[in-house]
Amino acid sequence: MADKIESLQDIKSASATAEVKVRKASRDKLGRSYATGKRKDAVARVWIKPGKGNITINDKSIDQYFARPVLKMIINQPFEVANRVNEFDVVCTVKGGGLSGQAGAIKHGISKALNEYEPELRAALKKAGFLTRDDRTVERKKYGKAKARRSYQFSKR
Repeated sequence: MADKIESLQDIKSASATAEVKVRKASRDKLGRSYATGKRKDAVARVWIKPGKGNITINDKSIDQYFARPVLKMIINQPFEVANRVNEFDVVCTVKGGGLSGQAGAIKHGISKALNEYEPELRAALKKAGFLTRDDRTVERKKYGKAKARRSYQFSKR
């Protein structure tokens, strides 16, 4: 049985002798890393591989799929945080939700795929909050209400 830990010094000595596991990069035989990203009702399946920075979404370029510059900026945020701009090609398929949710899902998927490809980037991505799934969704409609909280118009007469 292991030594008993009774003081802070025991904790320090135990942590000093503990082995630190270094995560191994996971890539398929084509040199790609895969991850699934989610946001609202959107689900994105993302593959990244070394390249020139091309991003393909549902067989369309990022410029064709997302017209708004804000959505393109959201998608490129993980590369900027990791200092890997224009170093990876991204191929992804995304389903469900609207354009904003799909952009968030792709960002989440890219962050997780970067973490799989280069585990040493985890600290920067985690600190920026990109590895955590944003679990906010639309509140359900309640009976007797027009929407989730909106009441029907009140008529006095």
